[in-house]
Amino acid sequence: MGNGKIRVVVADDIQILRQGLKAILNQDPEIEVTGLAADGKEAWELCRKQQPDVVLMDMRMPDYDGSWGINKIKAQFPQTKILVLTTFDDAKTVEAAMDNGADGYILKEMEDGKVIQSVKAVHAGVRVFGDSVFEGMRRQMAAANPPKPALAEGVTARERDIMRLVACGMDNKEIAAKLFLAEGTVRNNISRILEKLKLKDRTQLAVFTVKNHLD
Repeated sequence: MGNGKIRVVVADDIQILRQGLKAILNQDPEIEVTGLAADGKEAWELCRKQQPDVVLMDMRMPDYDGSWGINKIKAQFPQTKILVLTTFDDAKTVEAAMDNGADGYILKEMEDGKVIQSVKAVHAGVRVFGDSVFEGMRRQMAAANPPKPALAEGVTARERDIMRLVACGMDNKEIAAKLFLAEGTVRNNISRILEKLKLKDRTQLAVFTVKNHLD
């Protein structure tokens, strides 16, 4: 604590995976794994003791699963970021994680370096989704929602471009580079779009964009 590192708790019911993730994350000088948990309840108890910055949470664990842990941690420590790291990317599991307040969702097949990047990204406030997870969300929402273009009236062509890139999971810096804009301009545009559409954050904006077939 107080050393400037991103403090992480790892929750997974398989001990060798917990230890492996700890070893991977501790390779990075900016990250320190401060605790290991075997289920959602242990993760929550560690949060009560340590108040870590990020919890890396498996979804399917016996007794107290990831959904239970995310719900309890977010209710008591909303500032703690929760990144789901699991084997499952089916719609039901993804939905359970997001509904309970997860800040990101990646799969265990992801390369070590990308797991480290994802931890840093959620800590910085960026929503992180693995490619297959994001594609699954897009397909599910597109199938469930017919086009409603009228909902996006008043949004300019440039704002629609930005919305599409937000829906692709890009951060402000990446969007700025893609559209040849200043990062501050992108940030201001996103604030204006959220205000116009009465949305709270980037996640809602990405969901809105996919739902209304603006992507």
